[in-house]
Amino acid sequence: MSARTKARKRAIDILYAADVRQITIPESLATEAQRAASEPARVASWLYARELVDGVVDHREEIDELIETYSQGWSLARMPNIDRAILRIGIWEILYNDAVPHAVAIDEAVEAAKILSTDDSAGFVNGLLGKIAQTAPSA
Repeated sequence: MSARTKARKRAIDILYAADVRQITIPESLATEAQRAASEPARVASWLYARELVDGVVDHREEIDELIETYSQGWSLARMPNIDRAILRIGIWEILYNDAVPHAVAIDEAVEAAKILSTDDSAGFVNGLLGKIAQTAPSA
């Protein structure tokens, strides 16, 4: 597993933990930062995970609006917590990280959904991120 894939998984964990524990994302991030400081082997994935989470926090309103717009009948509150986290990260990578091609961001999100979420989530994530990528500037 690449360092970026591990970083995405860590970022998903941080966003998911904030939702489940009903704490703020910065609180969840601080908890993970403490853990990362005590685990030097995880440093390689920590920097990009933090960039992902910070990016989601900085653009959350726009990202959540896009999820609501393109989810066709699914409100944010109705979605599984893990799907929200995966989508937020995927959208941030598509819109704000020129170093990640859209197809890579979508593939990584779909793989995460296959592993971490419901049977239907991978298709949902693929469709929603695909629509957003079509409207985004090319990476």
